[in-house]
Amino acid sequence: MANLLVTGGAGFIGANFVRYWNSKNPSDTITVVDALTYAGNKQSLDGVEAELVVADICDHPAMTLLVKDYDIDTIVHFAAESHVDRSIDGPDAFLQTNIIGTHSLLKAAKENWLDGGGKAHRFHHVSTDEVYGSLGPDDQAFSETTAFKPNSPYSASKAASDHLVRAYHHTYGLKTTTSNCSNNYGPYQFPEKLIPLFLLNCLHGKSLPIYGDGKNVRDWLHVEDHCRGIDAVITKGRIGETYNIGGGQKLTNMSVIERICETVDTAFVQDSTLAGRYPNAPAAKGKRSDTLKTFVTDRKGHDRCYAIDETKARRRLGYQPSRTFEEGLAQTVEWYLQNEGWWQALITRKI
Repeated sequence: MANLLVTGGAGFIGANFVRYWNSKNPSDTITVVDALTYAGNKQSLDGVEAELVVADICDHPAMTLLVKDYDIDTIVHFAAESHVDRSIDGPDAFLQTNIIGTHSLLKAAKENWLDGGGKAHRFHHVSTDEVYGSLGPDDQAFSETTAFKPNSPYSASKAASDHLVRAYHHTYGLKTTTSNCSNNYGPYQFPEKLIPLFLLNCLHGKSLPIYGDGKNVRDWLHVEDHCRGIDAVITKGRIGETYNIGGGQKLTNMSVIERICETVDTAFVQDSTLAGRYPNAPAAKGKRSDTLKTFVTDRKGHDRCYAIDETKARRRLGYQPSRTFEEGLAQTVEWYLQNEGWWQALITRKI
């Protein structure tokens, strides 16, 4: 049995991880801490055996008491500001949450686990492949030894947090692991990221804004496969090590958008009730969703290509993704169509 503290557990990846861990380890106790900012949604935890504590990870005294009072022995740290566009418009929040917040948690962990007598513990930090920068046409995929070259305020703040976690292991002996993942998609994702945003825009007949030429490349990872990878790192990973978790699905943004449109069009053909539910969708009128595509000015500092080399995780932890992008996307679209109540309230907050 373990007592987990999952930070950011009402967010997209955090909530999926809580659901995954609760299903696999029902005897473990899970406490979620989340500030419930715009992307946090407590409804994402409905039906899960976990206690939600609404608090800010930057509040160090509160985090110290939380770890102590709940007898936490494992911290899985997801809490972060993560939207690149928002980091360009307002970087302060990213530095505060991603750097100061991570340091607050590390201090709380050290005070309770090391200064308090050497309690058995694990601090797992969830990070991103964006810390590595952008790949050129002839560059090898990102490995755990790739030098950090972050290009946005978001990725720079995550790189800083990665370094802090490493420092607390090497300086104080805190038992840490870190995972750097590629682009996640799946259920419970807030509709500001590409897949849910474009899916819902297709349903509502809104434009699909494509940055630049649409040829930026990302590696796509279904969130459940990511949760499996984190599980492998926590249970099998070597203390102080970093592991890359990828989906093995390297696609241009344009290819992803086209597949979203095709999947939506197919869904309308297969389910005649969708036309009544979403009358503004092109597919409701017998038209193709890709008619909504429009090109917009590229994002500032837009990284051209990310690709993950997950060889280390595969060889040492036995990790490998379990689904293709086509399978995962079909499952994701189906989930959003079946869970309109979850995202309908969020749409008024974002779209």
